[in-house]
Amino acid sequence: MKKALTLIFVLSLLLLSLPGFNQGDNSRQEKEEKIKEGINFGLLPVIGYNSDIGFQYGLVFNIFNYGKGQYYPDYKYSIYTELSRTTKGGGINQVFFDSKYLLPKNIRITADLSYLTELTLNFYGFNGYESIYIPNFEDDQSDEYISRVYYHHQRKFIRFTCDLQGNISGKSLKWFGGIGYFDFDINSVDVDKLNSGKAEEDKLPEEQLLYDKYVDIGIIGENEKDGGIVPSLKAGIVYDTRDNEPNPMTGTWSEAILFYSVPAFTNSTYSYLKIAITHRQYFTLKKNVLSLAYRVGYQGTLAGKVPFYMQPYMITSFAKVTTTDGLGGSKTLRGILRNRVVGDGIAYGNLEMRWKFFKTVLWNQNIYLAFNTFADAGRVLQSIHVPEEEWASIYPSEDIQAEKLHIAVGAGFRVALNQNFIVAFDYGKALDTRDGIDGFYAGIGYLF
Repeated sequence: MKKALTLIFVLSLLLLSLPGFNQGDNSRQEKEEKIKEGINFGLLPVIGYNSDIGFQYGLVFNIFNYGKGQYYPDYKYSIYTELSRTTKGGGINQVFFDSKYLLPKNIRITADLSYLTELTLNFYGFNGYESIYIPNFEDDQSDEYISRVYYHHQRKFIRFTCDLQGNISGKSLKWFGGIGYFDFDINSVDVDKLNSGKAEEDKLPEEQLLYDKYVDIGIIGENEKDGGIVPSLKAGIVYDTRDNEPNPMTGTWSEAILFYSVPAFTNSTYSYLKIAITHRQYFTLKKNVLSLAYRVGYQGTLAGKVPFYMQPYMITSFAKVTTTDGLGGSKTLRGILRNRVVGDGIAYGNLEMRWKFFKTVLWNQNIYLAFNTFADAGRVLQSIHVPEEEWASIYPSEDIQAEKLHIAVGAGFRVALNQNFIVAFDYGKALDTRDGIDGFYAGIGYLF
């Protein structure tokens, strides 16, 4: 039976905050926040285990330069680095840079360079509930068992993006433009590699996986099954009145972005245009303590055919996160299987209550602890076209179900250092077993 355990150690941050709970004087929580100057950093060891991909070990390291304090709680620039490995060969290698103040006229620059190797990337097919999910296929204790990695494939992914934002009117309305380079190497799961060193009874069987079936039948075409290179251009407008980017108490953050794949620079046969519209709004319920936030978004295909490996890619003006896949998973629909909801057009929404229940200043560091509760939902609005005979060869027509809203609810916990480095834990539960059961996530930052 698959067992997965993810542990991110924040003991150093928790130990810093615990003395505040042992004080009888509540005035400790009212200490004036320190204005941070110079170079500060957050450090987060990462340890995990999965019975198929092995042990995961690594480090998250985030540097913030606050200058002489004139930017705080904003920063002059930030450099985020994540490095991790698994003993079976998976890995994360990412550097993300962000600054509003290095370029003339306060033009914001964000850049990401990542190399991600995933031995078992989730793949549940297209069009949400129209793709039938049968968990027994992955349960090695079930009579219907096929493989623990039946709903997965392998992906190696090089990603480079560089985006700029500048003011149109005042400081709130901005233009946005960017370039991107995406290089995908896709294959079926390397079962031999995952079986290396395992006892015979624990080995994965040599079976045809869902991805293999999609390829054999032709739902995933020959010219996309192995991946490809996608150079891209982005352009749009952003309206941003947030009072604090890492965890706003008030304001609006909205954007409309066009994403164009540029085949002229490669041998790719794919040229397409997508649009992403996202609106986020934040309300103060109790000053500096309690807030309500929501996000609604739509991402759709305006023209052309999108290769299957780019369909889950979430388009945004600011993507600090390592994985930008969706819908489903830690950054879109918490508690729902990652990449469960994939289509030519998708819509989603998140509603979240955030409560900063404890604040203190210890060892010259500003710290707060927070709880959050949430509800996430999304669905496919624009289906990926598949000929009926191809679809029926995988999903018997009597079992095919109509797409509808995918919903999950949950709660989380945050530990924040100097407002910007926020360690995040979320637990979400799917309300429909066709989306899985639940999910626990540990990472950095609020969802939006």
